[in-house]
Amino acid sequence: MASRRKARILAFQAIYAWDAAKTPLSELVSFGWLEPERLEAVEEEHRVFARLLIAGTIENIDAVDAAINAQLLNWSFERLKRVDLAILRIGAYSLLFQQDIPVQITIDEAIEIAKEYGSDDSYRFINGVLDAIRKTRQT
Repeated sequence: MASRRKARILAFQAIYAWDAAKTPLSELVSFGWLEPERLEAVEEEHRVFARLLIAGTIENIDAVDAAINAQLLNWSFERLKRVDLAILRIGAYSLLFQQDIPVQITIDEAIEIAKEYGSDDSYRFINGVLDAIRKTRQT
């Protein structure tokens, strides 16, 4: 597994919880929702990266959601599956605000997470939306 994938999975799960249950940011970044043995399996540097993704995504949610929504052709934002939306949100945040992370890594990681946690076609959809965000970012 890629070195930061565990962190991205934690961030995706936290953003999902935030959207589904309005879990407070403080609880999300303290990982109080995660089983202790599972949290212990994640290295501290990856916990830090997950916290950055979680807090950054939520703090910039308006810009993140606007970037996603701008790429939804013939599809409404409200129709997005929560799993797909959570993956898109961390991916879009990273593309928009983490300029030090290569674009292809962000997109590839989102695709791999979608393959594991999304529906059969989620990864294609997520790839298309994030690639479109990448293209707008370069202009």
